[in-house]
Amino acid sequence: MRGAGVYLVLGLAVLVGAALSLTVTRSGLPLMHDLWDLWDTDPESAGLILWQLRVPRMLLAILIGGALGISGAALQGLLRNPLAEPGITGASAGAAFCAILAFYFGFADDFPLALPLAGIAGALIAVTLLYVAAGRGAPTLTLILAGVAISAIAGALSSLALNLAPSPYAAIEIVFWSLGSLTDRSMTHVLLAAPFIVVGAAMILTAGRGLDALTLGEEAAEAMGAHLTRTRFLVVVGTGLAVGASVSVSGVIGFIGLVAPHLLRPFLGHRPAALLPASFLGGAALLLFADAIARYLSPGPELKIGVVTALVGAPFFLWAVFASRRDA
Repeated sequence: MRGAGVYLVLGLAVLVGAALSLTVTRSGLPLMHDLWDLWDTDPESAGLILWQLRVPRMLLAILIGGALGISGAALQGLLRNPLAEPGITGASAGAAFCAILAFYFGFADDFPLALPLAGIAGALIAVTLLYVAAGRGAPTLTLILAGVAISAIAGALSSLALNLAPSPYAAIEIVFWSLGSLTDRSMTHVLLAAPFIVVGAAMILTAGRGLDALTLGEEAAEAMGAHLTRTRFLVVVGTGLAVGASVSVSGVIGFIGLVAPHLLRPFLGHRPAALLPASFLGGAALLLFADAIARYLSPGPELKIGVVTALVGAPFFLWAVFASRRDA
């Protein structure tokens, strides 16, 4: 299955995931039946449930999952390493720390754009530090160590903010937010995140040709006339915009950026230009399904979606590490 067939399957997966996002509840699957009954008796309440709760959650899952998927594919192409993704590179941790600062100092309450702008700034700083630390042609170990160091620093600073939180309620709010969730999100969150995610994804897509040339190595890419500085700028800034805006409205959701490109690479090959749009659709589908699973399997309080993706993604990451060692 190649090309159009892959995109057809991905499109169908997104549609099925969107339908599940609109229908799945913590009590089971038949929400739509109950919603239709409610529509007959109280159409106003049914409309509020659908448009104020369900639709924003579905749209955010598509946008955030797509942003993480395409960012992971772009970073893997830029760093020429299949283990790169926003969480491992420290982008998510950097975005989370700056978003926590916006929470901590009350900027998010006074200025609605403070949260996405802080998240974007944190992701940009983290990705830039990673690229500078890894250098040209960095091996896997150097990349992982640099990413771990950046994530550890950002995590330590986030813990410091928690430790100095002015009240236990503020600390609890920050902790639950950082676990990653789409619960109680509204169209306001969609409108805050969507412009940055769309612009970031568009910048990453524009870098597709340069990433294709970079698969041959930096010297070969320059000999072919590729503008590597422009490619790096598009990927770094695009990833910062997309990941920063995503983390700022949902908290940290890991491993989508690692899993989506890996699942699609056997069908589309190793050309980043072909993998980027597919990874956006694949990431969107994965997050939609993960969100439905988080709701459906919750015995009591709803599971945080970041917990679900970590439980699934961490074993996948270990498998990717061992597969990479075997190939080497």
